[in-house]
Amino acid sequence: MKATESDFHAWMGGVQTRMESTLARLLPQPQVAPARLHQAMRYAVLEGGKRVRPLLAFAAGELAGAAAERLEIAAAAVELVHAYSLAHDDLPCMDDDVLRRGKPTVHVQYGEATALLAGDALQSLAFQLLAEHRLADDARAQLEMVRALAAAAGSRGMAGGQQIDLEATGTALSVPALEFMHIHKTGALIRAAVALGAACGSLPDGERQALDRYAKAVGLAFQVVDDILDAEASTATLGKTAGKDSRQGKPTYVSAMGIARARELAETLRAQAQSALQGCGSRARRLAALADFIVLRKF
Repeated sequence: MKATESDFHAWMGGVQTRMESTLARLLPQPQVAPARLHQAMRYAVLEGGKRVRPLLAFAAGELAGAAAERLEIAAAAVELVHAYSLAHDDLPCMDDDVLRRGKPTVHVQYGEATALLAGDALQSLAFQLLAEHRLADDARAQLEMVRALAAAAGSRGMAGGQQIDLEATGTALSVPALEFMHIHKTGALIRAAVALGAACGSLPDGERQALDRYAKAVGLAFQVVDDILDAEASTATLGKTAGKDSRQGKPTYVSAMGIARARELAETLRAQAQSALQGCGSRARRLAALADFIVLRKF
C-alpha cells in the first residue's frame, strides 16, 4: 500500500471513529423518555454506514482551515438528515426494505410508527445542532448553513428527488432525466455536506465554486456506482438487499446505459471532480482521495 493511500485510510478511519463518538454524544441517551423513540433514533444512526457525507464535510473543512470541533457538528447535522431519509425510504410506503447497513431496517426493528417518528426527530435534531453551536465566525454565514441544509433536504432537494423516484417506478427514464432525479435525491445532500464543511472555515469565492463543481460530480458518481453495485454485488457485501431496484422496476443508470457505459460515466465524473480541484493544491488531497474512494468502492 502506498504511503499516501495508507495515510488516507488512517485519516478516514479517524474521522469515522470521531463521528461515531460525536453522534453517540449528541443523540438523546437511550434511557431518556420517551425511551423507545430515542432508542430507535440511535439505532438508525449508530454502528453502520461509511459516513461518506461527514468525510466530505471534514475534507472540505480541511481545505478551508476549519476547526475539527466545528466540523464534527456540521457533519453530524448532515448525517442525521441522511439517517432520517434512510429510515423513511425503507418504510413499506416507500421502498419497503427490510435490511439496511447489515441489520433490520428501523421499521422492522421498532415498528412503522416509531420509525416515522424517529426520522422526524432526527431531522429536527439536525437543525437544532446547527442553531445551538457556533460554527462560523459570521452569523450570516451560519444562517446560510441552515438554509443550505434545509434546501438540500426539501422539495427541491432530497425529498423532491424521492418523489420523482416514486413516480418513475416502472418506467424507463432517459439519462438526462436520471441525472435530474439524482442531482436532487442523492446529490443535493452531498453538495450540502461539502458546503457546510467549507463554511466552518474560510475560502475565497473561486475555491467555493470549485468545491461545488467537485460536489456535483461526486454526488452523481456516488449514485452511478450505487446502481452498479446494486446490480453486481451481493446482499452480504452491500449490507442491504441487492438487486431490489431491478425487481421493483426502478430506473437506474444500469438499466438506462448498461454496466459498461455506467462504469465509463463513473470514471468521467471522477475525472471531472479531480479537475475541479486542480486550483486548490495539496489542501484538497482528502477531497481528491474521496472521489477515488467513492468511484472505486466495492460496497
